Amino acid sequence: MPKINVYLPDELAEAVRETGVPVSAICQRALEQAVRRVTAIRETAVADVDGDELATRLPNFTARARTALQLGIERARADGSPTVGTGHVLHGMLTEGANLALQVLPAIGIESARISRDLAHETLTDEDPAAEGGPQRFSGPAAGALELAVTEATAYGHNYVGCEHLLLGLIAEPDGVAGRVLRTLGGELRLTRRAVAAALAGFVHLRAQMAQSQPVSQAGPAAGPELTALLGAAIRRELQPVVERIERLEQRAGVTTDG
Repeated sequence: MPKINVYLPDELAEAVRETGVPVSAICQRALEQAVRRVTAIRETAVADVDGDELATRLPNFTARARTALQLGIERARADGSPTVGTGHVLHGMLTEGANLALQVLPAIGIESARISRDLAHETLTDEDPAAEGGPQRFSGPAAGALELAVTEATAYGHNYVGCEHLLLGLIAEPDGVAGRVLRTLGGELRLTRRAVAAALAGFVHLRAQMAQSQPVSQAGPAAGPELTALLGAAIRRELQPVVERIERLEQRAGVTTDG
C-alpha cells in the first residue's frame, strides 16, 4: 500500500501522540471525502450548466452557495456568455446578499459596493478559448475556483462548502476576473482565511447568544441589519487572537509566503 507523509505542527503532533488517535484511518476517511467532493466539482465543470441540478451535483454546497451559483448562471445567460465565469460567480454571491462571505469582506477592508462598481467595468466572462461552441459550462478559471473552494473547506475540516469558501476559492484562483478584482481591492488570501476563521467563530458564538436571548422561531435564518452589525463586531473581536495564534504557528513552521 502506498505511503503518504503527513506533516503536522509540533503542538498538534504532540496532542496526537498523547491521545493515540488512529491517524491513518482518520486521514484515509478525510481524503476519501475530499476526493469525492473534488471529483463532483470536476464532473460539474465539464457538464452542461443547469442550475436546477446543482443540488444533485453539489450536495455538499450550502443552499446559499448554490443560490449564488444559480444567480451567476442566470447572469451569464443574460450576458449571452458561452461560459459561466468567475465574475459571474462573484456577481451571484453579491446578489444573493445574505451570505457569510459578505460579512467577511468588510473585515478585510473591502466594500461590496466597490466590488460591484469594479465588476461593472469588467467583462465577467473569463478568457477560455476551449469554451467556444457547445453547451454552456463553467469556464476553466471558474471550475478551478470551485475546486479551490472545496479544498479550502476541507482544510477547515468542514463537511460543507459555503460562500465563505467560494470567496477564498475566487481569491486563490490566479486567472479569473473575480480574483483579479478582489486582489486589486486588497483581498490577500492568507488574511482572508483568517477573517473567515474569525467570522465562523464569531457566528457560532453570536448564534448561541441569540438562542439564549430569544426564541428560535424569532431568531430566524435571515441576517437583518442588527444581526449584520453584531456579526461584524464579533468578527473584529474574534479576528485578533486568531491572527496571533496563526502567526505563532506559521513562525514555528517557517512559513513566510502566502499559500
